[in-house]
Amino acid sequence: MIDPSRIIVALDFSKKEDALRIVDQLEGVINFYKVGLELFLSEGHEILKILKNKGKKIFLDLKFHDIPNTVYKAVQSVLQYEIDMLTVHALGGTEMMKKAALAVKEYSYKENIPPPKILAVTVLTSLDEKDLVEALSFPISRESLVKNLALKAKQVELDGVVSAVSSVKTIKQVCGQGFIVVTPGIRLKNSNFHDQKVVATAHEAFSEGADYIVIGRAITHSNFPQRMIVDMINS
Repeated sequence: MIDPSRIIVALDFSKKEDALRIVDQLEGVINFYKVGLELFLSEGHEILKILKNKGKKIFLDLKFHDIPNTVYKAVQSVLQYEIDMLTVHALGGTEMMKKAALAVKEYSYKENIPPPKILAVTVLTSLDEKDLVEALSFPISRESLVKNLALKAKQVELDGVVSAVSSVKTIKQVCGQGFIVVTPGIRLKNSNFHDQKVVATAHEAFSEGADYIVIGRAITHSNFPQRMIVDMINS
């Protein structure tokens, strides 16, 4: 049986009505939700306030990636919404990640609240090794790049990373068991991969050592989302 508190459902919608319908349908089963660019840009902080008023945990996945001072200010600006996790891009560099971590520490100290977890996105699950070679113009293994980025995030005292299931064991080995790994690209058996190229089932992710999984369209586009996720939890 899967612990439902370790499942994050992605609210990949443009309208809050669609997102909140899923939240209501999963009431009593799922308490942790991901808000990404699409929903945040269309509904702004209002959707975060609504989710908090419903007692939900929020993974704000905006993948900040800019110059260090801009990311510092961006992180400061979203912390007021009581989010539980947020993301930056590891490829933004160590100075950028340090500034993001500093923003979290300063805000949490000032407000006397537990700091939200800050995670570095390593390599998107929509990218495979062919894509990496095209982007970087030299051969590189996905595994070695993810490992290097995870180590950089650990060195600047981030809480963990977002990474494909295929890299979880390596990350845990080099960064320690307490370093959080959140795995996207989760699919139900025989479901559509959509735009993901590196995917796995929930059981595969947890057996590899993932701390949390993120699952979206396989559940949210179902006619029976609660039944689907309960079946996954109990399978």
